[in-house]
Amino acid sequence: MKSPLFLGADHRGFRLKEKIKPWLQAQDFSFEDLGAYTYQKDDDYPDFAVPVARAVLQTGGLGLLFCGSGVGADIIANKTPGIRSALGFNLRVTRQSREHENVNILSLPADHLNEDEAKKIIFTFLTTPFSAAPRHLRRLKKVKSYETSLS
Repeated sequence: MKSPLFLGADHRGFRLKEKIKPWLQAQDFSFEDLGAYTYQKDDDYPDFAVPVARAVLQTGGLGLLFCGSGVGADIIANKTPGIRSALGFNLRVTRQSREHENVNILSLPADHLNEDEAKKIIFTFLTTPFSAAPRHLRRLKKVKSYETSLS
């Protein structure tokens, strides 16, 4: 069974998200779109990244965030304890982020990726397993310890 998948996008990521949705369905990835549902030129990335981060935490699923640079959505997602979001700008970084850091959200720079690049990066994110190598587990334990120390 595949993990639940949640999508979110601001105005700069909206068009790419809408192009990716039919492709996800064709690849048999079910998802829940948490907005934006229509293009609104003055919306803000936190309004969509926060619901995706919360849904990922509540379900143990995965998230895809789409914004212009990907950075804003990545920052706000990573403010949520338990979220490990990575900026997915190429296949190598995306693969390593899943294998080594077990990221649960991928933030996509919609202004800098074409549709085909985004599909390859997303597919890599959704199909690459966490390696669970002892060194990666040790590092993630330290991340969790640090998160806990902040609260």
